[in-house]
Amino acid sequence: MKIIISPAKSLDYESTLPVKEYTQPKFIDDAIKLNKILSKKKPKALSELMSISDKLAELNWQRNQDFTTPFTPKNARQAIFAFSGDVYQGLDAYSMSEDKIMELQQKLRILSGQYGILKPLDLMQPYRLEMGTSLKIGRKKNLYEYWGDRLTKFVNNEMKEGELLVNLASNEYYNVLQPKNIKATIITPVFKDWKNDKLKIISFFAKKARGSMVRYIIDHNANTLDDIKGFNLDDYQFSPEHTVKQNQPVFIR
Repeated sequence: MKIIISPAKSLDYESTLPVKEYTQPKFIDDAIKLNKILSKKKPKALSELMSISDKLAELNWQRNQDFTTPFTPKNARQAIFAFSGDVYQGLDAYSMSEDKIMELQQKLRILSGQYGILKPLDLMQPYRLEMGTSLKIGRKKNLYEYWGDRLTKFVNNEMKEGELLVNLASNEYYNVLQPKNIKATIITPVFKDWKNDKLKIISFFAKKARGSMVRYIIDHNANTLDDIKGFNLDDYQFSPEHTVKQNQPVFIR
């Protein structure tokens, strides 16, 4: 089983790391190329490109200037511990045993606008580049065109025959993989909450649940759709009644 998730905007480069092991990003040369493009843009241009505040534009302009290679534990951090958004809080990799982190390294992949795709222990430096950003790279008009074919091929090459691909990424990131070209059965769990007597996907809760689902898969060595349906963290339960498509199991609370 392989699992894909989105990156996070919020980052943590301060907390004490639970493991020292690290790896290097597969597409580091592309990250360097993209940084060269971004580092030439002034804060105002970054603000307009990414629709962010002046303060965030200044922060990310500085990040782009500080980008340096080679990546080392002194100037970079393992991706699974660098991202700190809702998904990563649900996953809580800091509390995982070292052997479970190694299992996570084998199964989890993080899609990224700047790095393409990251393994949990791949080093990364702070950045802000969402996949939906309309950044032109040579003849490619955006990041979907730039990354799409190669990331799809990368994921296909990683998949073993009969292995499931569990999609816990947002649509913005999932679509870069060109789903129709993925040669695997894709399972996309859906998390819904009751609100005002209606079942709804509430973004904050759904993101955290995606992270909890990653944790559940690793902790329970889940390998099948039935294993996934056993997910019961954060009071969610699989609902056959609300599941319309078999490959989109619905979990409610």
